[in-house]
Amino acid sequence: MKTLTLPGVVVFSALLLTPLSAQATDLGMDSEFDISANVGFVSEYSFRGIAQSDENIAIQGGFDASHSSGLYAGIWGSSVDFNDGDEANIEIDIYGGYGGEVNGVSYDVGGLYYAYPGADSALDYDFWEVYGSLGYDFEVASATVGVNYSPDYFGSSGDAVYTHLGIDVPLPYDFTLSGGIGYQSIDDNVAFGVPDYTDWSVGLSYTLEGFDLSVSYVDTDLDEPSECGDGCESRVIFGVSRSF
Repeated sequence: MKTLTLPGVVVFSALLLTPLSAQATDLGMDSEFDISANVGFVSEYSFRGIAQSDENIAIQGGFDASHSSGLYAGIWGSSVDFNDGDEANIEIDIYGGYGGEVNGVSYDVGGLYYAYPGADSALDYDFWEVYGSLGYDFEVASATVGVNYSPDYFGSSGDAVYTHLGIDVPLPYDFTLSGGIGYQSIDDNVAFGVPDYTDWSVGLSYTLEGFDLSVSYVDTDLDEPSECGDGCESRVIFGVSRSF
């Protein structure tokens, strides 16, 4: 597959946003189907506490389709920079699952495939995960706990399990305070490049004129640069996105 450059991600998203919305309306699927899109950027793309864009701005966007039954599917992409000689400059995630709620407890199960078009196949960047989560809204705050499992993680590093907890607290004036903590265990730490680790984040978000604004602090318990270079150091990340 031809690798999309960073400008290519922007053009790709812009070209598809309007046609997708128009198609959904023309097919009259509003009652059962919901189709949406999003596009935006972050000052740095961080995945589970580790930098994915070499401390540079990342352009991101995706499409989601959901059914009233609880089934959903989507695709999401982001520019990346692993400082590996431009082997990969885009990540594409394809996912699908089922979600719902029972007695106030929300649940979500599904599968997710991470692809890195343009990367040498020998690097074994591509991998897939299955995931599940439970959530509950306590009114003063909502909490979600979940787990992701991959039988062959990034870089062919073997079994990997990521357990995580997230909390969202609604604040006055429509601000939202979010926090999260996760633990990533990896079978082959040498192949992946870092030992098992814990990551955490805290952030603030606000919607202004249809744009979602966010700022977050991200960190891990990894020692840098001895364990992961500069990719796991604490940092503040800004983001702006728009959903359609």
